[in-house]
Amino acid sequence: MLEDSGIKLSSVATDITGVSGRAMLEALISGQDSPAVLAELAHGRMRSKIPALTEALTGRFTDHHAFTARLFLDRIDAHSRDIATLDARIDEHMKPFSGARELLATIPGISGRIAEVIIAETGGDMSVFPTAGHLASWAGTAPGANESAGRVKSTKTRPGNRYLKRALGTAALTVSRSQTTYLGAKYRRIKSRRGPMKALVAVEHSMLTAIWHMLTTGECYADPGPDYYTRHQPLRSKDRALHQLEALGYHVTLEPRQHTG
Repeated sequence: MLEDSGIKLSSVATDITGVSGRAMLEALISGQDSPAVLAELAHGRMRSKIPALTEALTGRFTDHHAFTARLFLDRIDAHSRDIATLDARIDEHMKPFSGARELLATIPGISGRIAEVIIAETGGDMSVFPTAGHLASWAGTAPGANESAGRVKSTKTRPGNRYLKRALGTAALTVSRSQTTYLGAKYRRIKSRRGPMKALVAVEHSMLTAIWHMLTTGECYADPGPDYYTRHQPLRSKDRALHQLEALGYHVTLEPRQHTG
């Protein structure tokens, strides 16, 4: 839109439709052509970039550029109004499920919007799923069973509800970066052995298991903590740490710590 005018506002302002960027674009459309005056329209932290803005706003902005800029801004405004209308309609339909939405949002990685997708796709009624495993299988986060002559040929997950899987994938990816939660620790533990994709599916499965129990009992999510496996499986945790050090070329000898009275 602005590139051929020589004006490079996006090189300084990350969001050219934000408060500062929008004010500058509106001024350009209205005929203001002074880079210094335009740069002074910056708000908040953008004011520290006034010298760079002045340089970026130096260029040739013609009537045609103003026409196309107005067209794009009007389209953005129309989309924003449509999104606001849809959000209001969703909020209205979610009122009967507000308790369930707040409950699900206590799970790390699950935002209010993701909770709404989960409720919309499952109906928020866990009575139709006899167990958490049935829910996971229906959603497509449970490994498939492809066995012949006692040999498992594939453990790929089965097809499931794509909207629910997409929402769970977003939630799992978000919590995978967490250093302070059980789900974040689970992701890293499985990723080191089986790769990131299987680790994400495992986190999605854990989330669905928690969701089934929470919507069945009405209880909030209780995070077991990032040290859950270390606390409950100390020997396996020790062996894993030893193997990692040995893989790096170290020879490790362990000695019990002496307890002092």
